[in-house]
Amino acid sequence: MVPWLSDDSLVFPSTDQALGADSDAPGLLAAGGGLSPERLRQAYSSGIFPWYGKNQPPLWWSPNLRMVLQTRNFKLSRSLRRTLQQFSLNPACEIRVDSALPEVLAACAGMPREGQGGTWILPEMQTAYLQWASQGAVHSIETWIDGELAGGLYGVNLGRMFFGESMFMRRTDASKIAMSALICLCRQHRIESIDCQQNTRHLASLGAAEMPRSEFEARLSQALAPPAPLDWTFRPPLWDLLLKPAG
Repeated sequence: MVPWLSDDSLVFPSTDQALGADSDAPGLLAAGGGLSPERLRQAYSSGIFPWYGKNQPPLWWSPNLRMVLQTRNFKLSRSLRRTLQQFSLNPACEIRVDSALPEVLAACAGMPREGQGGTWILPEMQTAYLQWASQGAVHSIETWIDGELAGGLYGVNLGRMFFGESMFMRRTDASKIAMSALICLCRQHRIESIDCQQNTRHLASLGAAEMPRSEFEARLSQALAPPAPLDWTFRPPLWDLLLKPAG
C-alpha cells in the first residue's frame, strides 16, 4: 500500500520504501499532498520527484536506478560541435536564461516523454514550478534564433545539483543547444551532476547513465551544501568550457 501524504505535513517516507522492480509502478514512493514550493524543496532534497497524469493525485517517485548525466561525461558529437560553433558566431542566435519560463513550461508540456502519450506537466504543475521559480530554484535555459524561442529546457537547482525536468525544440538541435549551454553553466558553477530521473535513449546518447539510488542520494547529500548564490546568466565566452580543448 502506497502511503498517502497529508496536506499539512512535508514528511516523506524513507526512499527505501519505494516500490521495487517487480511491482507495477517501480519507484513509486507516496501519493497525495500538494505541490507547494516547500514540499517540492523537501522532495528534491531527498531525491524524490513528482510525476503523474491527468485525474491522478500527485505521485512521488524515487526509482532505485537513477539516470544521471555527469557534466564531465557529456557527449559532444562532431555534428553538434559544428552546430554550436556556428550558433556561437551568429549574432542572430543567443542563449537566454529565465526570460520565458512560462512559455518553456507550456512548450515542454506539449512534448510528452519518450515512449509515453499525453503530458505530465499539467497546468497545476506549471503553476507550482512558477511559484518555486520566484524563490530562485527553477530555471529555463532557452535557445533563441532570429528573436524567436526555438527550443529549451527547464529544471531545478539546489546547492550544486541540477535536476533536469523537460526539454523541447521548434527548430533542429535547439534543445541540444540549450542542453550544451546548461553543461557550460554547470561546469562554471562546479555542478558535477544533472539528475535526469528516468532512462531514455536520447539522454543516454548525451552521456547520461543509470546509478543506484544509494549512490545518487550520497552525491545529492554532498551537493546540497549551500554555496554562494549562483549566477545563471549565460555569457558567450562560456562556450569555451565546452568547445575549447581542456588544458
